[in-house]
Amino acid sequence: MYNPFHRALTSTERVAVTLSKREPDRVPFFLFLGLHGAKELGMTIKQYFSRPENVVEAQLRMQKKYRSDCLYGFYYSAVEMEAWGAELNYSEDGPPLCNSKIINSLEDIKTIKPPKINESPALVKVLKSLDMLRRRAHHHIPIIGAVTSPFSLPVAQMGFDKYMQVLFDRPDLFERLMRLNEEFCVEWANAQLDAGASIISYFDPMSSTSIIAPEVYKKTGFPIAKRTITRISGPTATHLASGKTMPILDEIAGTGTRMIAVSQLDNIAELKNACSEKLSILGNLNGAEMGGWKGDDAENAVKLLISKAAPGGGFILSDNNGEIPYYVPEDVLLSISEAVHTWGKYPLVWLQRLSN
Repeated sequence: MYNPFHRALTSTERVAVTLSKREPDRVPFFLFLGLHGAKELGMTIKQYFSRPENVVEAQLRMQKKYRSDCLYGFYYSAVEMEAWGAELNYSEDGPPLCNSKIINSLEDIKTIKPPKINESPALVKVLKSLDMLRRRAHHHIPIIGAVTSPFSLPVAQMGFDKYMQVLFDRPDLFERLMRLNEEFCVEWANAQLDAGASIISYFDPMSSTSIIAPEVYKKTGFPIAKRTITRISGPTATHLASGKTMPILDEIAGTGTRMIAVSQLDNIAELKNACSEKLSILGNLNGAEMGGWKGDDAENAVKLLISKAAPGGGFILSDNNGEIPYYVPEDVLLSISEAVHTWGKYPLVWLQRLSN
């Protein structure tokens, strides 16, 4: 067992060993609990996200309760659109959603300008949260920031149909929009790293082969991701938000990202083998199903996942979407944690016995 300190590693140490493709003391696991912070503090979701102090307090409480290996600085995906000028609708049991677009006609692409990070109240709140989390975590726990890729952001900016028209029929507008989005994405990612984030989750669902063909990705999303990630001044984890990964795995590795989040649509054992020394993998519990888990369901899911992906290191256990749904109960989250701490200790002696 790799443990040069002869003690339980901190979460930061555990993740660092994992990213170096070695086995730490235990399989690290990330619980991406954004909305659950409102439950933790007994607030509505709108109240919860109104002050960075709320997010910080809830994140610290939940990390301690569930013994997870990260703090989640992510608020909600619409926070970027809020900065671009969109209005939001808040829900009682889900993330806030945009009720307006910032690109209503294709001609708008010629005139829009990206927001300035330090002039957006929504983004400034996130940065304040990250700064406070860094001060409280003392570098012992990784802090996850998040950006939407330049290639995926237009779905929110104008809607899927208009974006398809731009992508396939208007290369002039597509090029301009990508330049604007790349500048915003890089600035936003680096601001989060400066504020305290350890890793940036690069959400890029549009690139998944569940949405576009691999050959389209190779000509569009891939070079965009490569340009963007190269300019982000810290490690990134590419997250296709439950979209299929395997057909474009080599290209994703070629962007310079450190990790890939694995979908339920992929065979995680095959992906782990294919990643080899290229990427570490993150995944892939089914968050949508967690709300219905009973009895030993959580333990069985965790144990199966560890058996397929944990040997040799390079694996962080998590959900497959990047946000555990609000309706998933606390007892399921506690069961996931207990299962990881029971079955995830390296060396995986129980798994070795099964294979003999």
